[in-house]
Amino acid sequence: MNFISLLSCLGLLLAAAVAQDPKPCVSPPLMSGGVSVMSGNGSLMSTGTISFDAYGQRMRVRNYVMNGNQTYGVDQLMLFNQKVYYEIDWSNMTCKKMMLDDAFIPMHVPSDAKLMAQVFMGSSSSWGMGVLVNNWYGSLPNNGKYTAIFTEIGCIPMVYNAYTPASGWMTISTFNWVLGNTNPQDYVPPFICARAKLEETETPHTIFTALESLAMKTKE
Repeated sequence: MNFISLLSCLGLLLAAAVAQDPKPCVSPPLMSGGVSVMSGNGSLMSTGTISFDAYGQRMRVRNYVMNGNQTYGVDQLMLFNQKVYYEIDWSNMTCKKMMLDDAFIPMHVPSDAKLMAQVFMGSSSSWGMGVLVNNWYGSLPNNGKYTAIFTEIGCIPMVYNAYTPASGWMTISTFNWVLGNTNPQDYVPPFICARAKLEETETPHTIFTALESLAMKTKE
């Protein structure tokens, strides 16, 4: 096979791959990055860090909020495998333990998600000017809905928009992802949570309502 024929075959294979519809995907199992959260009514704006362990189904989110002249942080440990999450406030050394719904873990595209579109964020005019992403949408528990943007290559999460009747719209943006976790202790409840009692609620929190708790602190 000569060089021209080889290039033609490679071109046909690439065209066939591009022509296939994107399929729901799973993100790399260990990731760390940045996160920002904003609620639809403007009551919440925060930024922080996020770590994720798919093997243990665990997530740690540390958010920092500026509200007027006040700055405070909320540290959240979500253990999907145990269906609980901890909300730690280091400023007054308190820890809450609450039920967590594990039906939606946002580091993968759910198998029942529907493809909205495949687009370039940025520009496709030249190499390095944009990134190819897939836009998905679907349903959340309790009559909620979501849209999610993942990269076509690598299945890296970028933006979530979620709506629930209880908390309204929320946007979660992630960035600066790196593969791996630098601190395995991130997923161990801190010592101040040792005596925390599980708070009973009618319905378990989801990742979205857990992050929405920041809005309640902002309103206070």
